[in-house]
Amino acid sequence: MTTVAAYAAPAGKAPLERTTIERRAVREFDVLIDIKFAGICHSDIHQVREGWGEAIFPMVPGHEIAGVVSEVGPGVTKFKVGDRVGVGCLVDSCRECDNCKAGLEQHCTGGSVGTYNAVGKDGEPTYGGYSTHVVVDENFTVRIPDGLALDVAAPLLCAGITTYSPLKQWGAGPGKKVAVIGLGGLGHMGVKIAHALGAEVTVLSQSLRKKDDGLKLGADHYHATSDPKTFEELAGSFDLIVSTVSAPLDFGAYLGLLKTGGALVNVGAPEEPVALNLFSLIGGNKTLAGSMIGGIAETQEMLDFCAEHGIGAEIELIGASEINEAYERVQASDVRYRFVIDTATI
Repeated sequence: MTTVAAYAAPAGKAPLERTTIERRAVREFDVLIDIKFAGICHSDIHQVREGWGEAIFPMVPGHEIAGVVSEVGPGVTKFKVGDRVGVGCLVDSCRECDNCKAGLEQHCTGGSVGTYNAVGKDGEPTYGGYSTHVVVDENFTVRIPDGLALDVAAPLLCAGITTYSPLKQWGAGPGKKVAVIGLGGLGHMGVKIAHALGAEVTVLSQSLRKKDDGLKLGADHYHATSDPKTFEELAGSFDLIVSTVSAPLDFGAYLGLLKTGGALVNVGAPEEPVALNLFSLIGGNKTLAGSMIGGIAETQEMLDFCAEHGIGAEIELIGASEINEAYERVQASDVRYRFVIDTATI
């Protein structure tokens, strides 16, 4: 075991504070990663504040991890010391179920292991990226291409794959009209990726406050959902809508924006249940679906795609002492568009 510095929430809803945690010794197939940058995802806040239910404390959040390999186990074949790598939302799975064999580790029926707020197969709690180091199995580590700076690559490990996966699965590309609900940490990545895939991209946001940003990021159109005329003018317009917001929506209204046979895919996770009149789906043969991050192979595919197209997150780099302030600013939608912690400050 190795003692390393970290920022942790000691209890639910408590401010994060500097502390130390124990990382396991490097095993046969492990890599030790010197963490350079860690993104702040809205889901970190949900879990620290137990918005999604009871959690494990002390909690070291962070599943957008970018760093450099500093040690490898004797059985490691995929990485070497000095490699630029990332870790996303998962650090293990059963590896034996049909989903794992199909590269869908996030849907492991034997129980995937989260990067934090989870219990590993060794019975020990997992701790995330708000730390100086992490030890991860090589099979749950991905390579960050040289074309991506580590700071702007870190958010791709969650925000990037969370939007890339549904855009790919539902065929975003040339000739397709795609809408992204929300222009935040997830939404801004959805716009960039959908644009790079060749789709015609529309942002649906509460107001026009971020319109100039949205258009610069690759959106072709930008509409305010607070204006009732938006839902009249855009009725039946889209092949695909990806909702990135974590607040409850009137899904019936948004389903009305789909073409016949279109799909509304939700990647946000509101803390409250939502209501839906099923006639909104039946009329027009529409699909309401969910998508949760992506498997390890698809995450690597996404990183390679982003490097090829020069796509990184729009970030605000902060020191570790600013984490609690950053949480409040995320809640207030006061970030453009992802806070990233410089872990050298931990």
